[in-house]
Amino acid sequence: MLEDKNQNKTSLAELGEFGLIDHITNYFKVEQPSTIKGVGDDAAVLAASEQQTLVTTDLLVEGVHFDLSYMPLKHLGYKSVMVNLSDVYAMNGTAAQITVSIAVSNRFPLEAIEELYAGIQLACDTYKIDLVGGDTTSSTKGILISVTAIGKANKEDIVFRDTAKETDLIVVSGDLGAAYLGLQVLEREKQVFKVNPNNQPDLDNYTYLIERQLKPEARKDIAGLLKELEVQPTSMIDISDGLSSELFHICTQSKVGCKIYEDKLPLDPQVISACEEFELDSTMVALSGGEDYELLFTVPIGDFDKIKGNPNFSIIGHITEKTQGLQLITRANQEIELKAQGWNSIQ
Repeated sequence: MLEDKNQNKTSLAELGEFGLIDHITNYFKVEQPSTIKGVGDDAAVLAASEQQTLVTTDLLVEGVHFDLSYMPLKHLGYKSVMVNLSDVYAMNGTAAQITVSIAVSNRFPLEAIEELYAGIQLACDTYKIDLVGGDTTSSTKGILISVTAIGKANKEDIVFRDTAKETDLIVVSGDLGAAYLGLQVLEREKQVFKVNPNNQPDLDNYTYLIERQLKPEARKDIAGLLKELEVQPTSMIDISDGLSSELFHICTQSKVGCKIYEDKLPLDPQVISACEEFELDSTMVALSGGEDYELLFTVPIGDFDKIKGNPNFSIIGHITEKTQGLQLITRANQEIELKAQGWNSIQ
């Protein structure tokens, strides 16, 4: 995909590190009043506040986390920011700034890096966050992207993973499994392309699935929705590694068990039809797919009336005592032990 057939492409060596940084950050503007100094000095300067600071970092590696044969660089830039913002929102906080560090090989011309940063800039503009620093260096092969997100939250609003209580309701935002199936579609088309490079894929039936994989959206809106409903979650986590893995994190750290119900898992119609096509079990996809970047949280059972019927949320189960373990209640009313089978980056 990135073979340089156009000899007019600009080599990164022509600009050098500082020239590249100036070039790719020139169009980023400051949105946050807490950003005193962004890119352009030895360190960013952020205003202190009475709120607590949230910091999260993710590293994305070519060949492990993304495949450039079907991941456009602009989408990759956007997604690399979403991955981190999602973690801030999972703490019930507000994201304010990011830093971006990249390592790239000499197979990438300047125009490719411009595409990557166009996606990062779109994410910054859309979510009203500031790029305040980072680093660039060379790589012997491929591209690596490290993004750090900085957020804020009032001490009383921050939600952790280890504070779920027995009888709490288990709730998810949005729907599950679409990103995983989008990946399956793209991988299939990649194999078809290898056999017949002239083949043009028809992806009209998979638009939602592919969008969820290539351009996910972090759930910035959830904190505000919950505040409007006067609901304070007792625990929260984002669904990056798969629902079962995230449930395992909450239950292990909170020292509780859980029961979730198969018929309550929220599935988009495209997920159901794609599961039939790929001969995959939709429940397995919802539990283990990952990269949905929805929020999984628990709320007191007394908040049931506030949550029920809200189109943004699905109540999928409840917290139990630790000795009951993690259980899936099937449509046939059988109990099956849940196992954390989501994405594991350490293979």
